[in-house]
Amino acid sequence: MPLKRILTLNILGLLILASWWQTALPIWPTLNEWVFFSFNHTITEQHPLWVTVLGALNTRIYDVTTFLLMLLVLVFAMREDPRPARTWHWFSIGFVMLASAGIIALINNDLPYAHESPSLYFHDMGEHVNYVSQLVSFKAKDSAGDSFPGDHGMMLLVFTAFVMRYAPRKWTPVAVIMAFCFSMPRIMAGAHWFEDVYMASLAIGLIYLPWILMTPLSDLAIKGVERLLRITRLPGTQRL
Repeated sequence: MPLKRILTLNILGLLILASWWQTALPIWPTLNEWVFFSFNHTITEQHPLWVTVLGALNTRIYDVTTFLLMLLVLVFAMREDPRPARTWHWFSIGFVMLASAGIIALINNDLPYAHESPSLYFHDMGEHVNYVSQLVSFKAKDSAGDSFPGDHGMMLLVFTAFVMRYAPRKWTPVAVIMAFCFSMPRIMAGAHWFEDVYMASLAIGLIYLPWILMTPLSDLAIKGVERLLRITRLPGTQRL
């Protein structure tokens, strides 16, 4: 077990959290406000095409599309796996990945800190806020009562980490680019602060994920799922 690497990533996560906790130099509040208003000023009737695109990128349909694209990456990675029962093996990897994301999400729900999205915060502060949902004819997510940490960004981070661990190396930059591109729409629409994803989700991921993926834990969990699959005697599972 590469304990030194795990602790290094944990320390990096804690340093990111420390940069947020410290008050001497308000890096994150300043960055949060600048990012929010930089995009919010573009959400107007004068930019109908942009507003429609941004609204579409913040719908449930887009979330499903994101999930399907992540699944497609896993399928392409699976196709490069020479083992006989590769389909069920990668099914097991995907199951453990989703289970890990779910467990981390449950832990995050018990965090002693929460805040509302920037769209609601600045509206409550008396600032003029443009809402995507008010300018499109379909339901779009542009606010949240509790946006910390970014659950969408956390799932994308877990996906990226599992790709880095189990997929061929060439898929790592693809996963990183996907994580960045797919997490930005929530920030651009004002449903998440910049820090919700690029501070909180990243820091939490650096603290939890190394203990899952850089120890025998994830491999043991995958083998456990494979043993359960063998019990089902579904076609191909006996070769696991």
